[in-house]
Amino acid sequence: MALKAGIVGLPNVGKSTLFNAITKKNILAANYPFATIDPNVGVVTVPDTRLEFLNNMYVPERMIPTTYEFTDIAGLVKGASKGEGLGNKFLSHIRETDAIVEVVRCFDNPDIIHVEGNPDPIRDIEIINLELIFSDMEIAETRLNKIAKKAETTKEKETVLEYNVLNKCIEALNNNIPLRRVELTEDELLLLKNFNFITLKPIIYVANVSEDDVVIGHNKYTDEVSNYAKEEGSEVVVMSCAMESELSELNDDDKQVFLNDMGITNSGLDKLIYATYELLGLKTFFTVGKDEVRAWTFKDGMKAPECAGIIHSDFQRGFIKAEVTSFEDLRTLGSELKVKEAGKLRLEGKDYLMQDGDIVLFRFNV
Repeated sequence: MALKAGIVGLPNVGKSTLFNAITKKNILAANYPFATIDPNVGVVTVPDTRLEFLNNMYVPERMIPTTYEFTDIAGLVKGASKGEGLGNKFLSHIRETDAIVEVVRCFDNPDIIHVEGNPDPIRDIEIINLELIFSDMEIAETRLNKIAKKAETTKEKETVLEYNVLNKCIEALNNNIPLRRVELTEDELLLLKNFNFITLKPIIYVANVSEDDVVIGHNKYTDEVSNYAKEEGSEVVVMSCAMESELSELNDDDKQVFLNDMGITNSGLDKLIYATYELLGLKTFFTVGKDEVRAWTFKDGMKAPECAGIIHSDFQRGFIKAEVTSFEDLRTLGSELKVKEAGKLRLEGKDYLMQDGDIVLFRFNV
C-alpha cells in the first residue's frame, strides 16, 4: 500500500520547488501564480536502513522499498472554491490521498512575489483551510439535499444515520472547523469514507524556510505555525524547499557530506516522510529471500492475515500461519540459523498483531 499525500498551498510558497526535489523532475517552478497547471504525481522511496541491512545480508536479485506518492496541486488562492484563480477543480485530485501536506512560506524575500502581498503564515494557512472547508461543504450539502426527504419519510436506519452525521459535518464546517477536529464514532467515520472529505484527512504543515534557518531549526514564522498546529493536533516539518531541490541533484554520499557540513542529521524530505508515517500510524514489515528483499507498509493494529493480503489476496484468503522474526533479533544474532537456534523464530496465527520490523514468511493454502 503506497502512501499518498496531496501537496497544497498558496502560489509561490515553494510547492513546486519541493515537488522538484521529490521527483527530480524539472516541472515549471516559475515566479508567478499557477505555474503548476496540471496535477503532477511523483513517487519517492521511503528511506529505511533496515532494508539496506537485509539487502546486504541476503544479496537478492532485487530490493524493493516502500514508496510515498505525492500529488502537487496548482496554487490555491482566496476564493478558489468559488472559481477564483484556477478554481477548485484541482482539489478533486487529492480526495484520494491519505494525508495533506500544506506548504507554508516562512521566509522573507522581496524578490519572490507573495500573492497576498507579504508573508503571514497563519493568514496563509487559514486561507487554504477555508477553501478546503468550502469544498467539503459543497459535497456535504449536495448529498444532504438528496437524502433529506428519504431520511424524514422512511426513517431507514442507515439513511437517518447518514443524514445526522452530514448535519454534524455541515455544522462544523459552517463554523470553520475542519472535520478532522470533529468527534466522530467508528460507524460515522465508516459512513463518511466514500465522501473523501479533504478536511477529514490528517495534515502536516511544511514550514518552508531559508537555508540559514534550517540550521537554526526555527524562526518567528515557524514558531507561529507550530503553535497553530499544536492546537489542532497536527504536525510541522521545518525545511528549506530550495535546499531540498539542491540535495536532490547529489548522489547519496555527497548528500550525506552536505548534511553533515550543515550539522543536519536528516534531510527535510526524510523528516516529512517519517512525520507522515507517525501521523498515520504506519509501520513496515519485510519479506526476504534470494529473489527479493522487500519492505511493505501496513497500518498499526493490522493482524497477520490482513498484512498477508497486502502482498496478495490469496495469501489472506488461505492464511495458515506466519513465520515471524524480529528485525532486531536478526541484526543482533546475525543469521537466520542463529535466530532459530536462539528460539526467536515464532509461528503466529490469525490473531497476531503485526509489529514494525517484523520479517515474515506467510504460509497459506488456497
